[in-house]
Amino acid sequence: MEKTKNFRNDLLKRQEIGFTLEAEKNPSFNEMREKIAEDFKKKEEVIDIYGVKGSFGSNKFKVQANIYDSKEDLEKARKLTKKQKEAEAKEKSEEKKEEKEEAKVEKKEEVKEG
Repeated sequence: MEKTKNFRNDLLKRQEIGFTLEAEKNPSFNEMREKIAEDFKKKEEVIDIYGVKGSFGSNKFKVQANIYDSKEDLEKARKLTKKQKEAEAKEKSEEKKEEKEEAKVEKKEEVKEG
């Protein structure tokens, strides 16, 4: 594993790393997360792998990752896809509907008691 980039980004509270790796097959994101956690002595949950790229016919792969100071920092900086944003919005709207329904039931119970 040969490091090509090791930069501290204080604004986003992360360490940006890049390295090349020789392997027989394309390494998975989970394998890379485990290896980086082991090498940098960090928890796997604060590591964000965003690139594992190789060239055809070559056994060298370029890996790019960010190591955040905490899980909260990772959540703040993570870019969500359109589908993820829509799913979160749907969950929030469903929660609001449930809260409104619960409030209606409580009001009805108060009226019946009173």
